Amino acid sequence: MKSLIQKLVETPGPSGFEYKIRDTVREAIGDSADEIRVDALGNLIAIKGKKAAGGKRVMVSAHIDEIGLMVTHVEKDGFLRVTNVGGVNPLTCIGGRVLFMNGTRGVIGVSGVKAGSLPKITDLFVDVGAVSREDCPVKVGDVCGFERPFLDLGKRLVAKSMDDRIAAAVAIEALKRLESTPNEVHFVFSTQEEVGIRGATTAAYGVDPEVGFAVDVTLSGDTPDAMPRMETALGNGPAIKVRDASFIADPRLVDWMVRQAEAAGIPYQMEVLTAGGTDGRAIQLTRAGVPAGCVSIVCRYIHSPSEMVDADDVENSVRLLVKLLSEPIELD
Repeated sequence: MKSLIQKLVETPGPSGFEYKIRDTVREAIGDSADEIRVDALGNLIAIKGKKAAGGKRVMVSAHIDEIGLMVTHVEKDGFLRVTNVGGVNPLTCIGGRVLFMNGTRGVIGVSGVKAGSLPKITDLFVDVGAVSREDCPVKVGDVCGFERPFLDLGKRLVAKSMDDRIAAAVAIEALKRLESTPNEVHFVFSTQEEVGIRGATTAAYGVDPEVGFAVDVTLSGDTPDAMPRMETALGNGPAIKVRDASFIADPRLVDWMVRQAEAAGIPYQMEVLTAGGTDGRAIQLTRAGVPAGCVSIVCRYIHSPSEMVDADDVENSVRLLVKLLSEPIELD
């Protein structure tokens, strides 16, 4: 899967500007889906299977947007002032490189920060090599993502936007491996998650699922003095979410997911995340309410230019998702 992962993480697509990464996902899916469509918010929805006896209409959602920056002002000498698109930490930005959707590249600088103080987004500027406002190749409202090449460390994989392109890779591979299912599965590659779980909200309303799964990254608790303290660790398998700050997974679905993992001999770990949210919230709260859960891939250094995942966790996440979708989903 490494070539697929590299292609996904290196394709730009900040929230609201997912058209290039959507095309990349569509190409990767190929003819593996029974039907593919794009809705009004730009979500790519790939359908596989038809409801049979005991089957359900299932939504699987992995978001394809990434955090980034948007130009708010162009200085007379060509430097760009920016604001965040999603949860950007200024400390991870300084000296980093960015890629605008029109192909322009730049470097992030910082100014006006006193010794001992932490930088704010308003302290940052982007240098694209321009010498004046007139020769600047980008304008107010243009967006960029962070540019960092995919790094293969063997068992560990590093890149920007593993959140949530690694989940998109898992969903694509699961779709391809899903040979038979009693369910009608709607794989949603959702937009604008990083700015408020927006794409999955409208997609869930349109799909009207009976059961739903988000696929997303979660924090790792295995680095030195990791805070907050968590049980999750790279290499221990996919994490079955119990709760995060946005929703509490349906306990019946959590128990069923655990039983399925154990029946298939798939290593897993339990996830209790005290901050952050996923598309699971949008699924759970759609229409009259939907039982929802989440398969999480443990990730170090989330929302930095060098997010790290474990290759075995990725493979086992695919195995778990295929197992869940191949069976009748029993919640009683």
